[in-house]
Amino acid sequence: MNLNFRPNSPAAKPSINLRQTRKEKAVLVALDLKTKKAHLASSDFSVEDSLEELHTLAISAGAEIQDKILQSRGAVDAATLLGSGKVEELRAIVKATEADLVIFDQELTPSQQRNLDRILETRVIDRTQLILDIFARRARTREGQLQVELAQLNYILPRLSGQGISMSRMGGGIGARGPGETKLETDRRRIRTRISKIGKEIDGVRGSRSIQRRQRQSVPLATIALVGYTNAGKSTLFNRLTRSAVDADARMFATLDPTVRALDLPSKRKVLLSDTVGFIRQLPTTLVKAFRATLEEVCEASVLLHVFDCSHPHWQEHSRHVEAVLDEIGARDTPRLLVGNKVDLQSNSNLPEGATAISASTGLGIDKLLTAIDNALMLDPLEICRFRIPSSDGASLSSVHSSAKVIEKKLENEDVLIEALAPASLRTRLKEYIDKAE
Repeated sequence: MNLNFRPNSPAAKPSINLRQTRKEKAVLVALDLKTKKAHLASSDFSVEDSLEELHTLAISAGAEIQDKILQSRGAVDAATLLGSGKVEELRAIVKATEADLVIFDQELTPSQQRNLDRILETRVIDRTQLILDIFARRARTREGQLQVELAQLNYILPRLSGQGISMSRMGGGIGARGPGETKLETDRRRIRTRISKIGKEIDGVRGSRSIQRRQRQSVPLATIALVGYTNAGKSTLFNRLTRSAVDADARMFATLDPTVRALDLPSKRKVLLSDTVGFIRQLPTTLVKAFRATLEEVCEASVLLHVFDCSHPHWQEHSRHVEAVLDEIGARDTPRLLVGNKVDLQSNSNLPEGATAISASTGLGIDKLLTAIDNALMLDPLEICRFRIPSSDGASLSSVHSSAKVIEKKLENEDVLIEALAPASLRTRLKEYIDKAE
């Protein structure tokens, strides 16, 4: 996405350019800090694992990886992150491979990015910019596009200083799908004005969603939200449960805009199932803030299905990152079910206690999952009751059969006696037909 501000016109809105004549050549760079503090803060994710995840992200953005560099240091170099010697080595690799851009796994400071851009003489972006670029490609709804633009503007604003020449010549390409710059102070003012305007529009989205939620809550329909690490198979599970055709593939962040469909449970209760964006390590803070209006749907859900890829060697670490984001957005106390997906690819059985093992692609374990959802729902509770309904009232009889699990049915004179496991909403609607003799 390329946007240049004209001196005497309002700031243009970012536009997504999905047409690329060729894949961009990229070199990936990661820093391994060999300090005591870094060691204490280490997790199951090694630097090599993080670099491999960056590789997958870059491929998802349409890059062609030329080389990967891992630098070990005792401390971060304030000017270039890597140090002058390694930067010169990187410069030689960029020239030899004719790379179009260099992608750093760590977030770069504005000064580091400027220095590296000058020394390497090619575009330099970091992990945050890469993720923002992928989001810019995947946003389809107006709300999603607004949220991505807001995140991009908040990211670029502190990086405007000294970037007048390089940013004004930004063309299409990975990490360039964002606002550009021509005149520093003018653009700062226009970006701040645009940020304010987008914020108001997103507040409007939040208000509309609140109205929609109140309308849904007037009818006792529970909402189930799918959450999990990106590429855990949420969309495949969503399609399996709802018989939908939501885009589901191996690309990271294949699902960005939330999708909601109706789902019938074994008890015949109807619920709404929501598919949401996948989380990831080092999810940019600007994105978490920008997508708060969408993520509020997660907070309002009756139950969360935390889906993880149990065949992945680092699924425990993935799950911890998902839980951290859920805590950040205020969903810590929302009931959740752990769902271990891709069990058909799993070589071990060390799933956490209480997790439901499934394969969304083959359908294995789906019945158990539906039963677990049924048992976890507190909204519209189930209760066995008896209805005495006139045989002439076809609408009420149909309601029982469509919304309750019939246990026994028999005719008695002109009435139909039905014993069923029925939700509270149905019992309320048909209270005049509840058998007084029960």
